[in-house]
Amino acid sequence: MIYSPKVMEHFRNPRNVGEMEDPSAVGEVGNPRCGDIMRIYIKVEEDVITDVSFMTFGCGSAIASSSMATELIKGKTLEEAWGMSNKAVAEALDGLPPVKMHCSVLAEDAIHIAINNYLKSVGREPWDYTESDHDHHHDTHED
Repeated sequence: MIYSPKVMEHFRNPRNVGEMEDPSAVGEVGNPRCGDIMRIYIKVEEDVITDVSFMTFGCGSAIASSSMATELIKGKTLEEAWGMSNKAVAEALDGLPPVKMHCSVLAEDAIHIAINNYLKSVGREPWDYTESDHDHHHDTHED
């Protein structure tokens, strides 16, 4: 499988990795059957994501997608971060192999879950959202 240099860079040197102390909210998503589990931590002040970090257990594409997603939403308003799609993550990484696109979907879902968890924690209505089906089927021996 061929990965872009950007995917390899974010896999080898992930940005914003680590558990956050005292986050405003956390979003966790995954498919334990294939090993991809992603947790996104956000710190929110006045509806702006002032800090973000992640912990991911999974393949190189999952780690790279988490890393890039955190870079894309840091400093953004909740609405701007909500609008970030899995395609934006994949494009920012100069593409993902088709069998690995689910990794960018995990990142998008984890961010949506974190934002909705934040909204609920401050007494606001969560935004409409349907989590993707992460029970995908792929060869986990391709990495």
